Amino acid sequence: MVRWQRLPISKPGPTVPSSTSSSDMRQDSAHFWMIKCTCVAAALLLACGLATARFGSALQQPAVTTRDGSLITLNRYVREPTPEMVLVGSSVAWRLKEEYFSLPGVRNLALAGGSPVTGLEIVARQARLPKVVLIETNVLSRAPDSALIETFSSGAGAQTQLLRPVRTAIAAYESWSHAAPSREHARAEQDRLLSRSPATFDNKVYLDRAVDQMNGDDPTVPTRANVALLRTLIDDMQRRGTRAFLIHVPFAPEVEDSRFVRTTKEIVHEAFPDPALWLTVNPPTRELRWDDGIHLDERSALMVVRAIEGALAGRPAATPPR
Repeated sequence: MVRWQRLPISKPGPTVPSSTSSSDMRQDSAHFWMIKCTCVAAALLLACGLATARFGSALQQPAVTTRDGSLITLNRYVREPTPEMVLVGSSVAWRLKEEYFSLPGVRNLALAGGSPVTGLEIVARQARLPKVVLIETNVLSRAPDSALIETFSSGAGAQTQLLRPVRTAIAAYESWSHAAPSREHARAEQDRLLSRSPATFDNKVYLDRAVDQMNGDDPTVPTRANVALLRTLIDDMQRRGTRAFLIHVPFAPEVEDSRFVRTTKEIVHEAFPDPALWLTVNPPTRELRWDDGIHLDERSALMVVRAIEGALAGRPAATPPR
């Protein structure tokens, strides 16, 4: 009888990976991604460099806040050729957008929350002056912004040198993707806006608040100080061939009758009694609307711009800047 003997079966153990080969794979993967990132970064910097070479550093990035918009406008003013006409003022004049003007070469340097003296002094400190400067006189109780004046008086502007190629590439893309409409298209859109009826927005809550505040404020001391600065700057610019005009942008009737507005008007007209310095702006008052009694809505701002251009048409041309 044959006896079968069962032989022990050996079970295969777990395969232990080679530590050397795993390490090599990780290093290869890291090298691959490093090379890939380096190539992408090089391509990006090349594109940015080409954008800078093509457009220079004059392109501006889009504004995020109102102050951003003011800084961009000031940068553009000191970097680009001197425009024919400049408007300086506060947030009241800031609503009179450059694109509303049909006249060529208009720059609006009004500063929301700022003083007309700030913009006027920046203009006066440049080597070349515009032919015409419009000075809004509604709000003259704020001190000039000395930091802005110093920053933009040298003509260099406030644009940082850091990452300039990248900033220029972004600005080039924004300029391409958000290109301004043609003058003819913009004019047609404005005409359509003017053909509409005035807005029916009820601003009584905001109007009452503005009237209460402006009846409580006494602007006498700061306004007199700013008017003295205006007098000096206007005299200097006129000697250099610029024609200066003072303007008052209409407020809501209730605001016009406030203590703040009446006092400001008295001080300004006392300091500048010459009618030749004043540009009388007469838009159709019944058609005007204000978001808060102080700031014009879009349609009304356009109407005021048309009235300004009509008033300018009847004035003699300025002497060319020297």
